[in-house]
Amino acid sequence: MESFQHAQTMAFAINEINKNPNLLPNITLGYHLYDNCVMLGMAFRAAISLVSGRERSSSNLNCTGPPPVIGIVGDPSSTPSIAISSVLGLFRVPIVSHYATCSCLSDRKKYPSFFRTIPSDAFQVRAMVQILKHFGWTWVGLLYSDDDYGIYAAQSFHQEMQISGLCVAFSEILPYDNNPRNIQHITGVIQASTARVVVVFSPSSLVISLMEEVVLQNMTGKQWIASESWATSPVFHTSDAIECMVCPVEFWSSPNKDQCVPKEVEFLSYEDPLGISLTTASLLGTCSCALVMVILVHHRNTPIVRANNSELSFLLLLSLKLCFLCVLLFIGQPQLWTCQLRHAVFGISFVLCISSILVKTMVVIAVFKSSYPEGKDAIRWFGAAPQRCTVLVLTAIQVVICAIWLSTASPTPHKNNLYIRSIIVYECAIGSVAGFSMLLGYIGLLATVSFLLAFLARNLPDNFNEAKFITFSMLIFCAVWIAFVPAYVSSPGKYAVAVEIFAILASSFGLLVAIFAPKCYIILLHPERNTKKAIMGRQTK
Repeated sequence: MESFQHAQTMAFAINEINKNPNLLPNITLGYHLYDNCVMLGMAFRAAISLVSGRERSSSNLNCTGPPPVIGIVGDPSSTPSIAISSVLGLFRVPIVSHYATCSCLSDRKKYPSFFRTIPSDAFQVRAMVQILKHFGWTWVGLLYSDDDYGIYAAQSFHQEMQISGLCVAFSEILPYDNNPRNIQHITGVIQASTARVVVVFSPSSLVISLMEEVVLQNMTGKQWIASESWATSPVFHTSDAIECMVCPVEFWSSPNKDQCVPKEVEFLSYEDPLGISLTTASLLGTCSCALVMVILVHHRNTPIVRANNSELSFLLLLSLKLCFLCVLLFIGQPQLWTCQLRHAVFGISFVLCISSILVKTMVVIAVFKSSYPEGKDAIRWFGAAPQRCTVLVLTAIQVVICAIWLSTASPTPHKNNLYIRSIIVYECAIGSVAGFSMLLGYIGLLATVSFLLAFLARNLPDNFNEAKFITFSMLIFCAVWIAFVPAYVSSPGKYAVAVEIFAILASSFGLLVAIFAPKCYIILLHPERNTKKAIMGRQTK
């Protein structure tokens, strides 16, 4: 009935404007009224119908042809207004609402053609918080409707309460179906809470059933503060509100709500079972690298070690050992030096590792080309000195990236209480997203180039078959780090650190096994194949 009265008022105002030649001379306003039937789909179809010009008449006036729609008045609710404005904004068709108060509609980028004649909920929320502060009500409950109006208002209310140092005792959603069981649950929460003040963001239709249950249970001693859409509902007033002390940021109220107790501090520690497992894996990888290095040094004069560029192999093992050891910087309580070193050591170690693999691949291709008359000069460009210089230059670029990152926006320890309000997650803030992205991007670039070169060289003759192992190792490396991104983003708190450690360990083990396991297999188990003839592919079967 209220919406019908608003529509009749608008129609009367338009008719009065059209009758007065002094208001809009030579201009006649037309209109078409739609009933949204409190249905989003109906309101959306009505708006699209008006804009698309499918309507052949716009009032009882003598207007013909498609309606020259210059704007839409309504919808009164926030949810339909959001849906309609999202589409009409593309065509810059203005929509004016007299009752849609959601603060999200103030975003001019998303809703460039939406206007309203009522303030947004942001002002209402601030006013409510000011009222709470004025009367000293620091411990309050919150009820809100399950729609855009209620959800956005509740989010703004939580933010303003936190900024003002006030506390929200409970937060409950009012059901749209007025289910008696849900209503009784909400009244039970209100009754059990020590909060004496209840703030409500909801249409009046959802509050009537709640108020009837409150009266039925003879609930007293509560101060109700209603939003602007609750003006027609009954209000209970009492003046026996209680005082409460706001706990500091690093403290939380006790179960009995009578004192402040320290919040639990969470980080990936060495005593944690997850931390113990990752530390064990890190040390196992380090020892494996050392064992492989001992094997290669002991058999350094054998053909298989000499044929596969022993100098780069030892450099690769050294870099893999650093990759395994850098994991230890991610475990334990974050400190300034560990936060600064963890990603720098990780980034430099992996670039040293990938650049060694890249140069090994380039040497394989150069050696193959040198076997042909037209490519005899190719190997000259990849002698021992050029190999070392290439690895040094590629690694130096990552060192520069890390130095700029650490000098401009260094990672620092950060206490995060946004994941769970009762727990402080101790983590390392990366400082600069751009710096961290450049570090990972550079590793990804080198890994992609290495994979492509190794893939192109995979079908070379058997005497150059190390490219096949490099291809497989880089495939594992790329797959691990592609899977890392979504897993890291979706993991909260200490589990994000665990995901990063797992990615480091998985990719390091992948490189170690794929490249060095075949060599160790021949050296230890099949020494008869560790001959020059076998390596060069001329051994008879």
